[in-house]
Amino acid sequence: MELIAVAAVDDTLAIGLDGELPWESLPDDKRQYRERITGYPVILGRRTFESMLDDLPGRRQIVLSREAYEPPVESAVHARDVVEAIELAHRFGDDAVYVLGGAVIYELFMPHLDRMFLSRVPGEHEADTYFPVWDCDHWRRIRSVDRTGFTLEEWVRVAGGPSLEESE
Repeated sequence: MELIAVAAVDDTLAIGLDGELPWESLPDDKRQYRERITGYPVILGRRTFESMLDDLPGRRQIVLSREAYEPPVESAVHARDVVEAIELAHRFGDDAVYVLGGAVIYELFMPHLDRMFLSRVPGEHEADTYFPVWDCDHWRRIRSVDRTGFTLEEWVRVAGGPSLEESE
């Protein structure tokens, strides 16, 4: 099973401001995001889950919260930590599970991720939430596609492999 992060980030790795995106909505990004995660289990924090409750096309949601939490929908289950979330994901038997944030969730899962799909929104935006910095010695960008309002990048974990930037 692959653990895959999906996020939209700006040039400073900003991902949010007051629980919202720090830039205007990008319809093409939202479309590709929904197509990517539809039908797959997702892992996300409680606040992110509650903010996206009506817009989660995944089959199952694993809601990570240190506190006791009873998700308000049958498709969601609660996990208290990363280990429990990964165990639940394995039980679902899918070949991929998507990690959707927020910032603390991305940080907790970074050591466990196999792949990342990052929508790079140009510019620097006012933000209070950021995607974690990753070690480019362990990641390689294998694809970069310009889209309307953003560039979609695909990164894979490779032990000691150079990033695309280092080899260009």
